[in-house]
Amino acid sequence: MSSPRSDSPVNPLPPVIVALFLIVVGVEAMFTLGARGVLGGPDAIGWRQIAIQDYGFNAEVFAWMRQQGLWPMEHLKRFVTYVFVHGSFTHALIGGVMLLALGKFVTGVFAQWATLVLFIVSAVVGALVFGLFAPERPWLMGTFPGVYGLIGGFTYLMWLKLGQMGARQYRAFTLIGLLMALQLVFGLLFGANSTWIADVAGFASGFVLSFFLAPGGWARIRERIRHR
Repeated sequence: MSSPRSDSPVNPLPPVIVALFLIVVGVEAMFTLGARGVLGGPDAIGWRQIAIQDYGFNAEVFAWMRQQGLWPMEHLKRFVTYVFVHGSFTHALIGGVMLLALGKFVTGVFAQWATLVLFIVSAVVGALVFGLFAPERPWLMGTFPGVYGLIGGFTYLMWLKLGQMGARQYRAFTLIGLLMALQLVFGLLFGANSTWIADVAGFASGFVLSFFLAPGGWARIRERIRHR
């Protein structure tokens, strides 16, 4: 008799996505518990603001580096560390949930290292474009530019699938169009800031990177070049 199958009905989350999520949750838990007096004593109330100043991305700091021609590591690190610092519990919760959902989908096709590269590079590009083109100078923080990079990967996979089915490939951009429309509505209702620039840049970089990071992506590009 054959032994019963031991396959789990629920696919486990990829370790790289779990690790990123745990960092987000761990940092936010520290801020939340500190603000409630559970950790760190009275000084813990200001942990979030201190972390934003030390690890968040700020366009004015970036402008200063460009003007002075100085690139100290204490400020360069902000291009990555800002994704793990959030402005509130709700901000972290929404970003973390989107990270889990999109990360699990993308790693279903991409290698885990490729998913990590997609997330980090999209976050870096998002901060870079934000620093160059934001009309105002708010702090940039949170996972969203990196998550939008994963949305770019998701869109690429849908774009390929629709192409293979002979369907209209522009439908792959439905999700990003819906999210941008929601951002516009929330901006009109509650006031907008220029952090959406980082999100759009993160999405664009994630979509473009997917041509190279997806399995067989580089080989597919070389084949198209040869045919041309």
